[in-house]
Amino acid sequence: MQAISEIEKYKNYCNSLVSYKRRKTIEVNIGGIPMGGDNPIRVQSMTTVDTMDTEGSVEQVIRMVDAGCEYVRITAPSLKEAQNLENIKNELRIRGYDVPLVADIHFTPNAAELAAKIVEKVRINPGNYADKKKFETIEYTDETYQAELERIRERFIPLVEICKKHGTAMRIGTNHGSLSDRILSRYGDTPLGMVESALEFLRICEELEYYNIVLSMKASNTQVMVQAYRLLVQKLEEEGLKPYPLHLGVTEAGEAEDGRIKSAVGIGALLEDGLGDTVRVSLTEEPEEEAPVAAALIDRYDKRSEHEEILPLEAPLKDPYGYSRIKTREVLNIGGDNVPRVITDLQFLTGKGIEVSDLKSIGHYYLPEPDKWTMNDLGADYIYSGKNPVTFMLPNGLKEIVDYAQWLDLNDQENKYPLFDKSEIIIENQRHEKLNFLKLSLSEVDSDILDVLKGNDNIVVLLTTNNKHGLADQRRFFYLLMEKGIETPVIIQRTYAGLNEDKLLLYSATDIGGLLIDGFGDGAMIRNEDQKQLTAKEDLLKSVKFHNETTFGILQAARTRMTKTEYISCPSCGRTLFDLQETTAMIRKRTDHLKGVKIGIMGCIVNGPGEMADADYGYVGSGKGKITLYKGQEVMKRNIPSEHALDELINIIKEDGQWIEPAQALNN
Repeated sequence: MQAISEIEKYKNYCNSLVSYKRRKTIEVNIGGIPMGGDNPIRVQSMTTVDTMDTEGSVEQVIRMVDAGCEYVRITAPSLKEAQNLENIKNELRIRGYDVPLVADIHFTPNAAELAAKIVEKVRINPGNYADKKKFETIEYTDETYQAELERIRERFIPLVEICKKHGTAMRIGTNHGSLSDRILSRYGDTPLGMVESALEFLRICEELEYYNIVLSMKASNTQVMVQAYRLLVQKLEEEGLKPYPLHLGVTEAGEAEDGRIKSAVGIGALLEDGLGDTVRVSLTEEPEEEAPVAAALIDRYDKRSEHEEILPLEAPLKDPYGYSRIKTREVLNIGGDNVPRVITDLQFLTGKGIEVSDLKSIGHYYLPEPDKWTMNDLGADYIYSGKNPVTFMLPNGLKEIVDYAQWLDLNDQENKYPLFDKSEIIIENQRHEKLNFLKLSLSEVDSDILDVLKGNDNIVVLLTTNNKHGLADQRRFFYLLMEKGIETPVIIQRTYAGLNEDKLLLYSATDIGGLLIDGFGDGAMIRNEDQKQLTAKEDLLKSVKFHNETTFGILQAARTRMTKTEYISCPSCGRTLFDLQETTAMIRKRTDHLKGVKIGIMGCIVNGPGEMADADYGYVGSGKGKITLYKGQEVMKRNIPSEHALDELINIIKEDGQWIEPAQALNN
């Protein structure tokens, strides 16, 4: 158990860890649609059309607004694009669209200064507004570092003065991947470095009494992103700075389900604690597809404050600004140093009579000719069959959980594991020698249950919740175990009903992923009560497959279990030098068997080696029809013709010893 003096250092980063209340910020006016304060959480996105294409930009903005965008961001990489923002704005106003426009600026302060006279908001990246990135380590004394801050101040003040004069808002938006060499040399590649990068610019703004500011701490790594936002809030309070609104986003989240899961894990974890005043979901898709996803994440919190009371907690009992998995004992293959396990709910399927071939839906394949089982990277670790145990022998890599009453009647109790409820675990003495599951919620915990957990080293908790504020409710259970010095492994279970697949995916990624990125949980299980209404076995199999794949996707997005190739692809914008959706699909087709490999796919050098800092390999547009290839942040091949670039990327992966053939990957 942690000593009190050690706990005290973890200052809180939100109003409450157990009671939902949105963080109160100052109000920032953006073209008549205010953000922060008592205003609703806003939705925004960014155009992908060339900014010089006035008609194309206007048409796309209209589609985005009609899809739910309240602010629209447009890239302005140079003076000519910044100037054309006026034409875009004028045409939109003629067509009756008053949506506030945001100019996105990288590297070009003069473009920012021009844009600030035209649009309602400018976004600057403190990593490249006044610095050039060369990936150099620089030694600074306090005096030389202060001289650098004076240089930045001199370069930044003109923009601040223009924004004050024209009533233009500003987002100071730190990106994890584009921290300056100066910040990296001083603070390292850390959440603190991200926060300080923004605070250097923010302190100048406050000194000049300019407060119309929004802040962001975006990263592709969900753990880093959440830690940085939390630390930012804590540092603002610590320094006595104003509580500025927060723009939430996960950079380069990707496409389809993976992009949505990753966005929900990072953004949702912060929304759960009342942080965030506007959301942008970055998908490698058409921008009008992003707004409905952001709205679905936001809408959950309209009446969240009405949730049931949760056991009080004054402050975090572990560091919320860095990742560490809480210590649990190993029970069979759960807990300890094992990867988080996936339990897939098959109770409604086994009730219809499951066959060998049905296990394909959870990644396990029976091959009749060699008479053996194989599995892919998304093969479930456990199945829950409830009251209807499977009647055939399961493959070695798959274990079964059955309800306790049914387990008692089994002839072979050794190879199936019982699930107890609270009353059964206290009263019954007959248990499995190696592994027993206990279905439990925080509200059921009492001294008897705590004694059971303390006195038995073969129990794993299947943690449930009926609380409307479920993440906080389940997180409080983990803290309770920490307070009592109990190291029982815990599987996070969430049960849903009445949701379509899109919402179920987003909600489960938020609820489970938000705990995983804090180091809580030794596995996950998603239950969907709607499955009991499915009459066709084909529909059940499809639903089971969806839930199994979603669970693995959440573990991957939370960076706790890597089971497939990860694509860190930007959502495209007017700077993009190739079709990102088409290129991502092409690269995925050739490389999606490379388990755990991270490939960055960036449309331009702005979102190049910096933004894909977390990737193992990079495919970056460097000119019309030209691609530059990276290993980490090192250029391997420059300006390769695009028609040869994918083959060259694969060669680099092969030379690095990370390539396996697709057939070999399947056999493994």
